Amino acid sequence: MLLSSLSLSISLLIPSLLLTLSLMISFRSSSDQEKSSPYECGFNPKSTARIPFSLRFFLLAVIFLVFDIEIVILMPCPLLLWATPPHKFLVTLFLFLIILLLGLIHEWHEGSLNWTP
Repeated sequence: MLLSSLSLSISLLIPSLLLTLSLMISFRSSSDQEKSSPYECGFNPKSTARIPFSLRFFLLAVIFLVFDIEIVILMPCPLLLWATPPHKFLVTLFLFLIILLLGLIHEWHEGSLNWTP
């Protein structure tokens, strides 16, 4: 009992010390407008340093990653055919493919796959 309470206290103490130390190290002083502005050889910049980010591109990239991961999940299916009974394998595979197809149809009808608005 003493050993488990000692382990618990150490496991709580070390992360809290590391968190406190990291907060103390990363503490920034007051923000200055001059320091946060871009610098171009002493002149005022002609344009903004930040490029506007396309939200449609981000959403399309997230959709691609989700469907890409689902394809990776489908890759070992031929090996699973030998390890499981065929009727269970086919039901599971068709159910997974139907869920993927329904997700694709939903994204298509929502207009998330269209690049232009």
